[in-house]
Amino acid sequence: MSVKKIAVLVGSLRKDSYTRKVAQALTALLPPTLSVEFVDIGALALYNQDLEEHGATAPAAWSAFRQQVAACDGLLFFTPEYNRSVPAALKNAIDVGSRPYGASVWGGKPGAIVSVSPGAVGGFGANHHLRQSMVFLDVPLLQQPEAYIGGAAKLFGDDGKLANASTGEFLQKFATTFAAWVETNAKKT
Repeated sequence: MSVKKIAVLVGSLRKDSYTRKVAQALTALLPPTLSVEFVDIGALALYNQDLEEHGATAPAAWSAFRQQVAACDGLLFFTPEYNRSVPAALKNAIDVGSRPYGASVWGGKPGAIVSVSPGAVGGFGANHHLRQSMVFLDVPLLQQPEAYIGGAAKLFGDDGKLANASTGEFLQKFATTFAAWVETNAKKT
């Protein structure tokens, strides 16, 4: 079994966001058959097709982002919920990666979505909005277990580490299932 590289995209730009903390906790539980690469989305200019057509060269940050994601075998999305949807930075990253037309970096890579919220619903709306985009972009998504992490403000200790045992058990199950999903669905090289 070869090691598969997983692009981790965190929709919250805040350094100490709950979403980033969940991403760090979950990725620490992945088996050694998966290596993770956190992909920064905060430096991406808003997508504007004019910036790369008619002989224009795409912004360097777009090109670097596209190359980084293209080099990965799978995708893990972690998103907070902003107004029942995904944050603008994450949607912008999706748009940048899907262009230019016919050159999407997303297609065929197995993925999974984890939504995180201090509220009880766990970012259900953001999770499903992101699913809609990923289905359109030909990303085979892990269906079960679904991951809606609610009450995020109460899950971490003063050290920033996950302090909730049942959430830790769920994240371990999710990590194990995701690893199997990637092994089954990643393109064979």
